[in-house]
Amino acid sequence: MKTIFNALILTLIFYVSVQAQERPNILLFTIDDLNNDLGAYGHYIVKSPNIDKLAQKGVLFDKAYNQAPICTPSRSSFMTGLYPDQTGIIAHGSHTRMTPHFRDNIPNVTTLPQMFKNQGYFSGRVGKIYHQGVPGQIGTAGADDPASWDETSNPIGIDKLDETGIKSYNQNALDNLSYGGVLSWQSVISADTDHTDGKIASEAIDMIKRNHPGKTGKPFFMGVGFYRPHTPFVAPKRYYDLYDLDSIKPYIMPKNDRDDIPGIALTDRPEQRKLTIEQRKNIIQGYYASISFMDAQVGRVIDSLEEMDLADNTIIVFISDHGYQLGQHDLWQKGDLFEGSARVPMIIYAPKKASGVATSPVELVDIYPTLAKLSGLTPPEYLPGKDLSSMLDDPMVAVRDNAYSNTLSRVKGESGQYAYRKIRGHSIRTQRYRYTEYGDGIMGAELYDYQNDPEELKNLADQTSLEAIRINLKWKLDDRIKEATTRIREIE
Repeated sequence: MKTIFNALILTLIFYVSVQAQERPNILLFTIDDLNNDLGAYGHYIVKSPNIDKLAQKGVLFDKAYNQAPICTPSRSSFMTGLYPDQTGIIAHGSHTRMTPHFRDNIPNVTTLPQMFKNQGYFSGRVGKIYHQGVPGQIGTAGADDPASWDETSNPIGIDKLDETGIKSYNQNALDNLSYGGVLSWQSVISADTDHTDGKIASEAIDMIKRNHPGKTGKPFFMGVGFYRPHTPFVAPKRYYDLYDLDSIKPYIMPKNDRDDIPGIALTDRPEQRKLTIEQRKNIIQGYYASISFMDAQVGRVIDSLEEMDLADNTIIVFISDHGYQLGQHDLWQKGDLFEGSARVPMIIYAPKKASGVATSPVELVDIYPTLAKLSGLTPPEYLPGKDLSSMLDDPMVAVRDNAYSNTLSRVKGESGQYAYRKIRGHSIRTQRYRYTEYGDGIMGAELYDYQNDPEELKNLADQTSLEAIRINLKWKLDDRIKEATTRIREIE
């Protein structure tokens, strides 16, 4: 009898182990403030060989859009699979009197990693997945969600521990230690692993080794969140050396570009419209150096999968929380509803699936149901996102015909400081057009035709010849707003 019992136990262990190996592991990279200036997206100068290699193996989504072009609402959105109005997080908590954590609004929500954790996966986080203030909260959990993880790690490196050499065009901001909110940079003679992102890569590799499915009998969901290229652009000198200042050509806004743009659409920050050409080059050099540094760390983690015989059974997702302006419309950083902020890089590699470029619009909220489907898990029924797995079989398939984004607009107050006001901007991007309204259109509207105007230089919202197109897009936008603001009572 004892022999039979032992045989049954061994059979069960073997079955569980086989099941763990059959279910795919998930490696989710979330990058902070990364726009589409990557080699894989055709950029003329940025060196991102590891991300480019991943894009060649998987599906590159050319029209992927965040649901809010700023960190906290975007991350709360794609990690819960809900729209910002459904999470209750529509802006940074520190900039508003609104609740800073989605759990305070929707306590019963099941997050993306929590779904995997609840259904038999090891769930781990290294670095920034939910919101952490940068650089102030580097090395801390920030506004993390403990229910999402079995294990977490918050590395800290010299980019945070020694900030004495950081430079900026705005000395007043540096004097007030406001590195995270101002364009600032520093080249450091150092090793990659001296920096926070280098330590994140090392700890992510170690966490995967310690929780290898062959040891634990469980597949893993690993969230790896890199801080660069979020300002301050601190990176090892060798990455700065990749970008000679003479080779950098800053974007210069055409003289009359802003004339037809509603003022509320322009998220200007103090002093940034006064940047000299030299300052612009320094900023862009720092941003691109930070991208290349981050790319090297992404490569280290991906290469470790090969070394641990996990590459053939690990789905890799690479995304940014939002885009980043580098002078377009004379804007810098993020928060607006133009292509530069709303569009994000998104790459999904799934073993035995197709590779190629998907050109139809998709949203970051689509990642949740897609990973559930690819992993054979049961997602919450309330998710509004779309399953994109068919696009991984054939990138030419269109699952959506538009992508929705929104923002709480920043306007200048009486004191001259920029602050959030309760004026919402809503936008949809179709294959060809973007249509945006502020304050239900009362505060202005924008219509851009990317087929003929990829730089968004001509606002067509008042063109009578395009009235039928504008009205059709407005109807679609109204439908998307209704969808994105529908309350989900079972998670409240």
